[in-house]
Amino acid sequence: MTIMFDDGGSGSPVVLLHSSTADSRMWDPQWEVLTGRFRVVRPDLRGYGRTPYAADRPYSDSGDVAELLAAIEVERAVLVGSSHGAGVALELAAAHPGLVSRLVLLNPGSGLKATPDLKAFGAEENRLLEAGEIEAAVELNVRTWLGPEAGEEVRARLAEMQRHAFQVQLAADPEPSQLEGEVDLAKVEAPALVVSGAHDLPYFQLSARRVAAELPSARLVELPWAGHLPSMERPEEITALILEFIG
Repeated sequence: MTIMFDDGGSGSPVVLLHSSTADSRMWDPQWEVLTGRFRVVRPDLRGYGRTPYAADRPYSDSGDVAELLAAIEVERAVLVGSSHGAGVALELAAAHPGLVSRLVLLNPGSGLKATPDLKAFGAEENRLLEAGEIEAAVELNVRTWLGPEAGEEVRARLAEMQRHAFQVQLAADPEPSQLEGEVDLAKVEAPALVVSGAHDLPYFQLSARRVAAELPSARLVELPWAGHLPSMERPEEITALILEFIG
């Protein structure tokens, strides 16, 4: 299986891991600035962007990223993850502490039991997809995951990425089997910046606080203006936060 990715710039490695409602293009606003200072790698996970949704055995996204970094000879990196990508970053940091120097976690999940808000979103998304109402499911995701700072161009960009992911994943036959990862936060050694948005679902606000509280070395930043995808909503501000933290 080939994981498609971009690899640009030079210097200390930084890996950008996308949300499950987007793909590697969500990091376009950060790309030029970060590649001007670092070597930056941004993969498309299976079923997103340019990477097919296929596997000949059970797989994990964190395992795929670990294999990719080994293949391109990245021995230690900063991991920047958004939502699902933040979860992938935590799995990597727990399983391979020596691989990760720092973590930036934007609205991470944390293994908390689903709260009513998350259950309601999941039930409605499933209902729409089962009914074949792809555009309505796309709109639900855009409405749910972008905060009030996101303009129409950003909303259209997210809709394009989410629509593509639905099309690729729904067409997969057979559907690949993905391993369920569990993260022991106490095993994460890397210092972390945990970012939470006040306009995000309550589930993710609770998750960010839990992650920040249980990681051995973490700082929590709660953004009053942000939804679930702050790097798309106010890209310059999030880029500055990343640079301040990773030096």
